[in-house]
Amino acid sequence: MQERSSVGELAELLRREIDRYSPGGKLPSSRALVERFRVSPVTVSRALAQLAAEGLVVTRPGAGAFRAQARTEPAPAGDTSWQEVALSADGAADLVPRSVDATGVLVSLAAPPPGVVEFNGGYLHPSLQPERAMAAALSRAGRRPGAWGRPPMEGLPELREWFARSIGGSVTAAEVLVTAGGQSALTTALRALAPPGAPVLVESPTYPGMLAIARAAGLRPVPVPVDADGVRPALLADAFRATGAPAFVCQPLFQNPTGAVLAPGRRAEVLRIAREAGAFVVEDDFVRRLVHEDAGPLPRPLAADDPDGVVVHVSSLTKATSPSFRVSALAARGPVLERLRAIQVVDTFFVPRPLQEAALELVGSPAWPRHLRSVSAELKARRDAMTGALALHLPEFALPHIPSGGYHLWPRLPDGTDESALTSAALRAGVAVAPGRPYFSAEPPAAHVRLSFAAVAGTGEIAEGVRRLRTACDEVLG
Repeated sequence: MQERSSVGELAELLRREIDRYSPGGKLPSSRALVERFRVSPVTVSRALAQLAAEGLVVTRPGAGAFRAQARTEPAPAGDTSWQEVALSADGAADLVPRSVDATGVLVSLAAPPPGVVEFNGGYLHPSLQPERAMAAALSRAGRRPGAWGRPPMEGLPELREWFARSIGGSVTAAEVLVTAGGQSALTTALRALAPPGAPVLVESPTYPGMLAIARAAGLRPVPVPVDADGVRPALLADAFRATGAPAFVCQPLFQNPTGAVLAPGRRAEVLRIAREAGAFVVEDDFVRRLVHEDAGPLPRPLAADDPDGVVVHVSSLTKATSPSFRVSALAARGPVLERLRAIQVVDTFFVPRPLQEAALELVGSPAWPRHLRSVSAELKARRDAMTGALALHLPEFALPHIPSGGYHLWPRLPDGTDESALTSAALRAGVAVAPGRPYFSAEPPAAHVRLSFAAVAGTGEIAEGVRRLRTACDEVLG
């Protein structure tokens, strides 16, 4: 952290002095800068690279750094107003207009301003990520024979085998495709299973990123309510009969945002209902590796108990590692697998081989199970800290279900609460939260917020974030 600060400080000092040199003039040598500012040669090199990226200096190997030539005047801005007509007309004939709305996704992707407690995050805080293990895995992967060559389109055989074993049942490596993150896998699945204009059944509430995928593909999300035991089978059957939807997208384990786990008695029922409807179940198994220490044995993925190819299974390493470690898998059996493969090849060709090799190195190292155990214990501690703080400071927040996996809570707000007003007040108070409205594909039955406990530095920050949220509630609720 100190090194990064030094790089930024040195770059700013050099930026202020750049006008002392005429265009093409040579800056002091790296050795002179090291001695003058008492920093390391690495810091000097990185600071000069930053200025070069900004177009202020030009570096020449063996010669040094020089002030860049004066920039030419920017070209006058063009007139892009014609695009409003073109883009509006693009979907005029679509039965269901395609709308690309990333707002629900950006809530959990956008970093809040400095000093704001991040209760809206969707990934592990850097202190929880296996940074050393990932760095070591990437280093070893880069030295593997053929690591920089073209991988098989479906993914490395060893990695496909690892994902197949993780799913269990009779799933084989031949039924697995390696994909670039869960979002990409879900996009491929929905494009393969439903034509534009078709309805697709979704849990209500559900992950906003999946709703965005469906709408961008011209699909019509139809909500099916969930309760503490997951999706309600009777309502699922009604929805299939009413819509003729070709697919149902669900998260049977630690559902986002409710944290519900599909009850044992409902698992076979969901598969039977879909099979009788001639439809697929897209199983988004996104946080199986973020189980809490007190969870007990986990149910198997639906795909492990599906011999008939009803389930298209999505699993990922991203949530348990880093947002940049985008390695996931699609698993399916039957003719649909070839359609999934064709769409993925057309869209992305393949997942970069060095990243696949690094994934193999990571999951095969002793550091991997240690990391999962550590995260499991830390997530339980953070969950308990947040539930305790909410009970103490915000007892009016209803929390009927406390999950034993995942990274967030889903409190219901007092009746009549304005989610938008609370979200804005919370940000002013120094805490970022995710409003509940984007998680519903139709009108929500009540106001909610989603509170993540994984993206913050620790339990102390959780306590402070809840105190700030209390301040926001006092402002909005009176």
